[in-house]
Amino acid sequence: MKYKRILLKLSGESLAGNSGYGFDASMLDLYAGEIKSVVDLGAQVSVVLGGGNIFRGLKGNNAGIDRIQGDYMGMLATVINSLALQASLQNIGIKARVLSGIAVDPVAERISSPRAIQSMQSGEVCIIAGGTGNPFFTTDSAAALRAVEIHADVLLKGTRVDGVYTADPEKDPKASRFETLKFAEAYDKGLSIMDLTAFTLCRENNMPVIVFDVNKAGNLLKIIRGENVGTLVSN
Repeated sequence: MKYKRILLKLSGESLAGNSGYGFDASMLDLYAGEIKSVVDLGAQVSVVLGGGNIFRGLKGNNAGIDRIQGDYMGMLATVINSLALQASLQNIGIKARVLSGIAVDPVAERISSPRAIQSMQSGEVCIIAGGTGNPFFTTDSAAALRAVEIHADVLLKGTRVDGVYTADPEKDPKASRFETLKFAEAYDKGLSIMDLTAFTLCRENNMPVIVFDVNKAGNLLKIIRGENVGTLVSN
């Protein structure tokens, strides 16, 4: 096993499947099964979910909602998603605990590094909700922050494409995939991997990032075993 402790970042939209909003039970089952496969192997797993399938803070501006208020609404959306994933994991016999960057008693305890690490060491999947707990930060930034906090071996960014490309592979058929990238190279090329705050956090704290297709069954297990899946971004 190459990576003992991981942080898996999933977008809220991924939970919605093809519907674009809400939950797709088959997607929740897929992710729960993928996580179970690596927990069974002995990996310590934490997960950060986005909330875009329910609400995006920036889009709230179009409805006359203040950015700060909208961002807090987005944080609450991540709590809902985290509870949904917790239920799916528990349904297949995997213990999971939801911790949060914002106070949401009684559904989740407040996140702290020792609490999250203790949760994973006890065999639980630690699902970290509530973003960073502050407005103006994305869930990518939250994932980077939490990965550093829990001393993860790697941050796994699950997407619908199989890595980082020279251009958008869904728009440019000539786009080619990188197997490995340096943070500096990705920055110089202006590649869209994570927002700049998340990217900088990982770069400054030597947190490697693997971008991979999370919707392909077995990919998560392959990564944990050290197989070449997706794109590795590191210093």
